Amino acid sequence: MINKEEFRKKIIITAGQIFSHYGFKKTTMDEIASALKMGKSSIYYYFESKEEIFEAVVLYEANLLRNELTTTIKSVESPVEKIRNYVFVRMKSFEKLSNYYNAIFDKNLDHFEFIENIRAKYDREELAILRLLLYHGARKKVFNVTNSEYTALAVQTTLKGLEVPLFWKKKELHLEDRLNAILDVLFNGILKK
Repeated sequence: MINKEEFRKKIIITAGQIFSHYGFKKTTMDEIASALKMGKSSIYYYFESKEEIFEAVVLYEANLLRNELTTTIKSVESPVEKIRNYVFVRMKSFEKLSNYYNAIFDKNLDHFEFIENIRAKYDREELAILRLLLYHGARKKVFNVTNSEYTALAVQTTLKGLEVPLFWKKKELHLEDRLNAILDVLFNGILKK
């Protein structure tokens, strides 16, 4: 007997690969059904539409990212290493989680209400994580942060600024060097001491 949840997950993972390759717009239910070696009606038993499958794929990838970020933050003690790990995992994960990334940044998907909800939730969660990391670093007297809210917003804005060249141009942009440069400015500033 097939476990309903396991089969649903199989649909999500398979559809995710297809969406990732062709994009949301060009992917058809026929392609998803064909990749799963089943009829479309079987997929409609689990999902009402292509949009509903895409939403499930995006939420699945969002959960993968959240788990990966939590694991990497908890894997080190130093506030500096926590932020460094967060930044590297965050930026590198977007390459692997292309559907989640597209949901957050592709303006062609703006008409889906669930996309706007995911974007808002993503921003809120990221700000909360950054604020917490900065707050703990300040409490441990590692960071000189007077307002963790504004500093978290500045860090988030900086990371978002790097996403544009990284993902739209699809060139080798020496990601690690760029992230290290951003982290150097974040941790050391640009003023002479």
